Amino acid sequence: MHADVHNTALDLGGTFALVAPARNIATTIVLPGDVHAALLAADLIPDPYFGENEKRVMWVNQTAWSMERVFTAAPADLDGYLTLTLSDVDCIATILLNGEEVARTDNSFLRHDIDVTGKVRAGENTLRIDFAVAADVARQRAEAHPFPIPFTYNYLTNGLKGIHMNFIRKPACHAGWDWGIRLMPIGVYGTMSLRKSRLARQESVEVDQRHGKNSVELSIRTRLFAFAHGVVELAHEIDGQVIADKVSVQPGENVVTHKVTIGDPRLWWPAGQGEQTLYTLRTDLEGEVTTRRIGLRKLEWVIEKDEIDHTFKCRVNGRDVTMMGANWIPADAIPSRITPAVVRDLLESARAANMNMLRIWGGGQYEADWFYDLCDELGLLIWHDFMFSCMSYPSNREFLASVETEITQQVRRLSHHASIALWCGDNEVIGSLDWYPETRADKERYIANYDRLNSLLHRIVEDEDPGRRFWPSSPSLGYMDFSDGWHSDTRGDLHYWDVWHSAKSFDAYRTVNPRFASEFGFQSFPSMNVIESFAEAKDRNPSSPVMENHQRNEGGNARIIETMTRYFRFPRDFDQMVFLSQVQQGLAIKTAIEYWRSTKPRCMGTLYWQLNDVWPVASWSSLDHGGQWKLLHHMARRFYLPVNVVAVPGADGAEIVLKAINDTARPISIALEVMAAKVGGDSRVLFSGHGAVGPDGAVAIVVLAATDLAEDEFLFFTWSDETGRVLGENDYFPRPYKAYELEQPTISAKLADREGRAVLTLETDKPAFFVTASVDVPGYFSDNALTLLPGRRAELGFHPRHGAAASAAELQDSLRVRHLAETF
Repeated sequence: MHADVHNTALDLGGTFALVAPARNIATTIVLPGDVHAALLAADLIPDPYFGENEKRVMWVNQTAWSMERVFTAAPADLDGYLTLTLSDVDCIATILLNGEEVARTDNSFLRHDIDVTGKVRAGENTLRIDFAVAADVARQRAEAHPFPIPFTYNYLTNGLKGIHMNFIRKPACHAGWDWGIRLMPIGVYGTMSLRKSRLARQESVEVDQRHGKNSVELSIRTRLFAFAHGVVELAHEIDGQVIADKVSVQPGENVVTHKVTIGDPRLWWPAGQGEQTLYTLRTDLEGEVTTRRIGLRKLEWVIEKDEIDHTFKCRVNGRDVTMMGANWIPADAIPSRITPAVVRDLLESARAANMNMLRIWGGGQYEADWFYDLCDELGLLIWHDFMFSCMSYPSNREFLASVETEITQQVRRLSHHASIALWCGDNEVIGSLDWYPETRADKERYIANYDRLNSLLHRIVEDEDPGRRFWPSSPSLGYMDFSDGWHSDTRGDLHYWDVWHSAKSFDAYRTVNPRFASEFGFQSFPSMNVIESFAEAKDRNPSSPVMENHQRNEGGNARIIETMTRYFRFPRDFDQMVFLSQVQQGLAIKTAIEYWRSTKPRCMGTLYWQLNDVWPVASWSSLDHGGQWKLLHHMARRFYLPVNVVAVPGADGAEIVLKAINDTARPISIALEVMAAKVGGDSRVLFSGHGAVGPDGAVAIVVLAATDLAEDEFLFFTWSDETGRVLGENDYFPRPYKAYELEQPTISAKLADREGRAVLTLETDKPAFFVTASVDVPGYFSDNALTLLPGRRAELGFHPRHGAAASAAELQDSLRVRHLAETF
């Protein structure tokens, strides 16, 4: 809730005493916040991200913590009914006010509204929160359950036993994941306030849209919790229209609906497809004011029979839009570090890479209100999993009752956002029945158990947000279909992991033809400067204990290196190995996405795993922890270009088809030039011509025979619009890079300031591949990992991040330009 609350709430955040009696620790904590951040600030623990320090801080989550503060209430603060609102209490806690227990919490995804009328005194009051050890509670619940429910092994962090995360409501990845550290944080991350109401308080405001020809009718549903019978004044204001109403309320929950019509609406579109117009809705309940921003858009998922099986595509404002993006995990493993500035940086990088959708993955968390505001503003649609992932969950009454409150609250809180595109029941839960011996041995029982939870989620979405699609699971083949969504590519969404987990070649991506690829990925090492932040010089070796601790997928480092030997000559040192790992990660995902986009309209979505990292680690991310761009992110900016040309080899390797892809609403005509370039330098034109592509289409422009290329040649092609403006360039190597005799180029790199921005000009005397410029200043160049040919100058503008100053002179000192041939 965006409470710009006027004089109706006392903020209870601030400095609390933090104690762990069993360990004789007494310090302070700033709430909202978490225990690890407090202990770091007090110098009581080492940096958990450095070296193998994770093991040295494990005691923190095995300790019972207590937080307490005194707050002062004036007589005016007590004039009315009082609600103590605490959201995101993580996780098992007892709340005491002036020594009296007022609530118990055990679901960190809930907002707790606690009636404390008559319990707050004028003058000093004490608020205390006592936290139990979450892992112990989870284990006790699991042991008491009538049949075993196996839990995801949390990638056995440092040989520790896993935690029964399916028995507590807390981000599953807090216990470690195959990219995550195990910290199991403790704290309060959301609202902490004492709300005063004359008679009633706001619970939620939901907005449904009905789109007519030249108008949109909004139905505004306000939920009020009344403490007694009476009349309250409620007002909504949007687009210059005010609805003021006197509402009669009964004790408990009341629902009031108002309708308002907006004429000549300015529609909201996903990034790259149009404007992100937002209308402000201001709701005032007797001084309790909340604001929401509403994007007017009609969004449908078109799932209907076709000649293949069933479509799976997103239609926005009447247009079928291809979804391009990545999967989102929490922005940091230490919750206090997840700030609007950190998250905005990550989301702006997603948009800068031509993304229009992110999937909030079900092993993480529902994000803060401001996260979805940013997505609305940036035009990033959200595929939103509910928070269930990779394991079965109990279906007893207590668990389902807690989940029912959680999902109802979250859907009511978030459904007004234009960015929310889909509610998805879980991540890989139905698939996980094949992973554990217990579930494999008794599948019928676990499917019945699954259906209790999944049908509850479906019902809540249908009741609370009927305008949005509920999708049972990711991956899934559809409603009430409990079969394997991993390997069927004719309908639903697909997770394709054979290239990484089964070590298949990158070409294997072209053997599947998904309708919507919602998860697939390939790992790399984090960038060298990130490795330097956690590993001393002696540990910078892929099989050192520190590097292996910063790799959570068993055998991951070995797989990175084994793949490298398949495509590249072995690098000459660790620094070059790190660089090459990012080159090959980018190549893997480029291979998948270019091919799947070329099959449009069959495939209407690709969301690679994953956008970001929770700590510095070898992973599938395209942004390093801290938000720096890896090479995959630069390549994503190109392979997600709205007007693109890609090379698709035939299955038998005899021909290469160049296909043009148009993701815009307008027909386009492009001029395409295709060259055969020798790795040593010369080039010749193979094709020069024009191609027309209809709106939202993909067509073949030219078919080349593989024999058109000599042994030492590769394809290099550029495409331009009708005005001659170059829209993009791309290349295709028919053989692995290690098969070519690359020559050492001499690359000239000149920085100059132009119109307030530093611009880097690159030129080369011989073909150079994956030419990458980097500097120590936070930011990214407008292009990178380039193929640079003699006689073709490249100009790269520098985009600073975090408001860094970045003149040419400031970048010059740390400028480094690297390329493939120097790795040998």
